[in-house]
Amino acid sequence: MLFVGGIPLFYMELALGQFYRKGAITSWGRIVPLFKGIGFAVVLIAFYVDFFYNVIIAWALHFFFASFTSQLPWTTCSNSWNTPQCAEVNHEFNGSFYIVNNRTSMSHTNISETLSDLESHVELNSTQQSTNYTSAAWEYFVRGLLELNQSKGIDDLGRIKWDIALCLLVVYLICYFSLWKGISTSGKVVWFTALFPYVVLFILLVRGITLPGSAEGIRYYLSPNFEALKKAEVWVDAATQVYFSLGPGFGVLLAFASYNKFHNNVYKDAMLTSLINCSTSFLAGFVIFSVLGYMALRSGKPIDQVATEGPGLVFVVYPEAIATMPGSTFWSLLFFMMLMTLGLDSSFGGSEAIITALSDEYPIIGRHREIFVGCLFSVYFVVGLASCSQGGFYFFNLLDRFAAGFSILVAVLFESIAVSWIYGIDRFCQDIKAMTGFCPGIYWRVCWKFIAPIFLMGIIGYGLWDYKPLEYDGYVYPMWANLLGWCIAGSSIAMIPTVAIYQIIITPGTFCQRMKILVTPYVVQHDSMIVVDNAITNERPTTLLIIDENFKATSTDRSTYV
Repeated sequence: MLFVGGIPLFYMELALGQFYRKGAITSWGRIVPLFKGIGFAVVLIAFYVDFFYNVIIAWALHFFFASFTSQLPWTTCSNSWNTPQCAEVNHEFNGSFYIVNNRTSMSHTNISETLSDLESHVELNSTQQSTNYTSAAWEYFVRGLLELNQSKGIDDLGRIKWDIALCLLVVYLICYFSLWKGISTSGKVVWFTALFPYVVLFILLVRGITLPGSAEGIRYYLSPNFEALKKAEVWVDAATQVYFSLGPGFGVLLAFASYNKFHNNVYKDAMLTSLINCSTSFLAGFVIFSVLGYMALRSGKPIDQVATEGPGLVFVVYPEAIATMPGSTFWSLLFFMMLMTLGLDSSFGGSEAIITALSDEYPIIGRHREIFVGCLFSVYFVVGLASCSQGGFYFFNLLDRFAAGFSILVAVLFESIAVSWIYGIDRFCQDIKAMTGFCPGIYWRVCWKFIAPIFLMGIIGYGLWDYKPLEYDGYVYPMWANLLGWCIAGSSIAMIPTVAIYQIIITPGTFCQRMKILVTPYVVQHDSMIVVDNAITNERPTTLLIIDENFKATSTDRSTYV
C-alpha cells in the first residue's frame, strides 16, 4: 500500500507543487482546469479535519498540565469522578497490577478487557462472586476529563467543559501566532515541533526496551496478523493512515512544495522525506509496544487485550503504564509534551495548506492574511466547542470517521486520474525533467497510471461494500448522525463535479471547444526552459517565467517575473 499508493502520490504532489508554485486550488486549475474542484475538495477535507484534530492536542495539553503533581491524578480512586468500581494501579512490581478497595488482585486472576477505543474495564473473579471494575486511568479520561457518563449520545451533548475549551483556545492561539505572518514564521516554529519529538521518542524507546516484558511486546508488534486482512475496515483505515502520515490529499504537499526553488531536486526530497516518515512510524511502534509488553506482564493478560486503538491507547493505556514507572511525573510531562509538538506540527501543515490555497486563488486573502487566519481559527474554535462538551466525544468520533475517510481516498483517486490520463504521464515526466534534469523511471509511470488508481478504486469499493453504521462502545449512532457524517464526507467530494460543471458553464464556445479548453493545461511548456528564482525575497514568484534557454537573465528584480 505504501509503495504503490502512498509514496508515488507523495512524489507526484511534491512535483506538481514545485512546478506550478501555487496552492491546491490554483495548481489544479492550471493542471486540468476541468478538475479544479480537486483543489477545493482537498482544502475542504483539511478544513473538516482541523475541526476535531486540534481537540486531541487540547486533551494532550490538559494531561500535560495535570502532570505537574507528585501523584498523577489518573492513578487514584479518591477523586470526585471515581466510582466504587474504580481500581487503582499498584506501583509495586510484586505480581499484582490493580488495587481494589485496599485489596490486591493477583495477576493470575481472570482479567478481561474489551478492544473498544476507550475501554479499560477489568473483571476480577473470586471463588464466591464476580465483580466488574474499571481502571483509574479509564475513569479519569472518560469520567473526569470528558464526563462522557453525563451524556446519553450525540443528541445529548450537555454542557461545555470549559477546562478543555480553555486548552483548545491555547492551542489555537499557538497556531495563530505561528502562522499569521506566513511561512517565514511557521518555518522557525517547525524546527522545534519537528525535531523535539525525535528526542523524546529515542528517550522513551530506551526506557521502554529496558522494562520487563518489553521483548514480548516487540515480538507481538513484528508478528503479522493475516486474518485481519479479511476485514474491509482494516484496508480503508490503513490507506487513510498512509495518506494521513505522508500528506497526499490534503493540499499540504502542494502548498509547501510551492515554496521550493524551481530546480530543487524534488525526487530526492520525496524519497528522503518518505524514508524518514516511515522510519519514524516504525520506531514509534517499538516505543508503544515495548510498553504494552510491560503492561501485559504486569496485568497477566495477553497483549492483544492490553492494546487498544484510537484515543484509548494514548490517553488511557500509555498514561497508566507511565504511572507505574519510577519518576512517573517526568515521563508523563515528556510524553504529553511530545504529543503536543507532534500534533501542532501536523496542524500547522493542514492550516497552511488551506491558507496558501485560498490566498493564491483569492489574492485579497493573501493581502489580509492576519485577519483571515484569525477568522479561520475563530471558526475552528467555535465548532470545536461541540467536542468540548460532555457528549463531545460522540461528535468527535463522528468527524473522525467521516471527515477524511472515504473522501480523501476519492480525492487522491481523482488526482491520479487527472495527472495520468488527462494531463498526461509524458507531459508530467517532462515537467519533472525540467526541474531535476532527469525523467522518472518506469516504476513511477506504471504506479501513477495503473497501479495506484486501480488500488484506490479497489479499496473504496471494498470499504463501501462492507460498510457498517457508526457505533461506539455499544452505542449505535442514530440514522440522522450517519446521514450527517455522509453529508460531511460527500460535501468535499461533491466539489469535484460541482466545479467541473461551473467551469463548463463559464467557458465560451461549443461544448467540444469548452471540453478541449478545460482539459488543456494552463501553462504552455517549451522544449527547453529556465526559471529565474526570486533571490531577493526568497518568496515564490507570482507566476513562473518560462523562457527559452538562449535568454540570459540579467536581473532578479521582481519586474523579471510576469
